[in-house]
Amino acid sequence: MNRIIRLITLAGFLLVVAAGCRTSPIKNLTEATIPAASEQTPTLDEVTQRILSAGKKLGWSMNAERSGHIVGSLQFRMYAAIVDIPYNETRYSILYKDSANLKYDAETSTIDSSYGCLVRNLHASIQREFGKTVELTCDLTPISSSQRLLDTYDYSAIYFPY
Repeated sequence: MNRIIRLITLAGFLLVVAAGCRTSPIKNLTEATIPAASEQTPTLDEVTQRILSAGKKLGWSMNAERSGHIVGSLQFRMYAAIVDIPYNETRYSILYKDSANLKYDAETSTIDSSYGCLVRNLHASIQREFGKTVELTCDLTPISSSQRLLDTYDYSAIYFPY
């Protein structure tokens, strides 16, 4: 009887540990095609503006580093993700650059599975900007700047006299 209880306890512990390990391989989006709204290919400036707009609609901070290259960053809850977006008039990629608190492991190239949702949603938003009907796949709402300040404030410095 004692052995059965130990086995059940061990099995429960392993389930809890496994449930907390929601990592998956990093899947970069490479060479996605920009949908053409008409037979005319958009200019590089139009592509830049639409990618910037797509990211901003999802709460990403988008920065056009140079022609054909945008860096996007998103802070949500207590996590952060940064992606490189190289692009031209016909294609774009969304590539992992950096992250915080997303369990990134460089040796195994794995990251928290929510990162994949962020990339899929960004891809869907970019496709929408070019007129393609695509649904967002995940509900990962970014936090506001006021929430971010509350989340990052060090409350341990507050002195409670009682």
